[in-house]
Amino acid sequence: MRIGMVVGEASGDILGAGLIEALRRHLPGAHFLGVGGPRMLALGFDSLYPQDRLAVMGYVEPLKRLPELLRMRGRLKQHFIDSNIDLFVGIDSPDFNLTLEQALREAGIATAHYVSPSVWAWKQKRIVKIARAVDLMLTLFPFEAEFYRRHGVAVEFVGHPLADEIPLQADAAAARRELGVDAQAQTVALLPGSRGGEVKLLGPVFLQTAHWCLQQRPGLRFLLPAANSRRRQQIEQQLRQCDPLPLTLIDGQSHTVMAAADAVLMASGTTTLEALLLKKPMVVAYKMAALSYAIISRMVKSDYIALPNLLAQRQLVPEILQSAATPQNLGRALLDYFDRPAQAAALQQHYRDIHRQLRCNASEKAAAAVLKLIGE
Repeated sequence: MRIGMVVGEASGDILGAGLIEALRRHLPGAHFLGVGGPRMLALGFDSLYPQDRLAVMGYVEPLKRLPELLRMRGRLKQHFIDSNIDLFVGIDSPDFNLTLEQALREAGIATAHYVSPSVWAWKQKRIVKIARAVDLMLTLFPFEAEFYRRHGVAVEFVGHPLADEIPLQADAAAARRELGVDAQAQTVALLPGSRGGEVKLLGPVFLQTAHWCLQQRPGLRFLLPAANSRRRQQIEQQLRQCDPLPLTLIDGQSHTVMAAADAVLMASGTTTLEALLLKKPMVVAYKMAALSYAIISRMVKSDYIALPNLLAQRQLVPEILQSAATPQNLGRALLDYFDRPAQAAALQQHYRDIHRQLRCNASEKAAAAVLKLIGE
């Protein structure tokens, strides 16, 4: 059995490794090939290109690399056809994988796509291309599966590996001990994002919000994880431009930082799911350039941007965007959790319900769906 896979991000490498391990329990002699990351390579995956060659973001960078990416996709297509693979699984990276999947499907190879693009939120016309490209869509969230069923695309909701990995009850005390945080201190985690543009726009606002909250509650303490060395330098520069704060800047460890906090102020993104699984009351904020926001806001079809709200299909947590994301508005929403502990406790119960819904043994469920597709 020969199974092709292509991943372009670290998160995809995690999913790919989990799927390989689960499939090997049923197909011990299977050969996996394509493009994979270090976790997949450690399992004997045959990677034809380094994964980081696909890790391009934004609009400009992919255009600069377009000739290389097109050559890579063409060679992968031919290699998979020549190798007579039994199945292809594209993991995330939809701009690269969907076109490859369509070409392979037209050549008679079964195709699956693992991790739905945000087609339910914007660019909904992509569903036509997806229907042509994949025999099966594997989704992490139930509301995504409902969208595909409505459009007649074969789909399987498999759950989220993070929900399998994170315990239903996080150990906040252990996280505080690990970080050296006072067990009794009321603590807020600030997560302005992992990209330079996000930190540029949200970092100063989050620090101003911390100052505003501190004026209302002098005993508050703050934790801020820097995603990498570049973000640390950027945040240190922002800290030098404001009054001192009782804030600890930490290299990475965003999971531990959130686990240690009583509440989280964070940029919208996939990290909001991690905060939900850790049962943390959160305030979600986002800012982007005015023109970009004007364009994108007209394209987005979803009522919400934060994953907790998308999963609940109602507003569980505050979403404060663009000009509304002021220190006062963000601060009031944060302190509301401290002032109304019953509200925070009710929110955490909703989190637990969602966590159980997403806890499906994702890798095994994805493997079972893939094996069924091969059998068909």
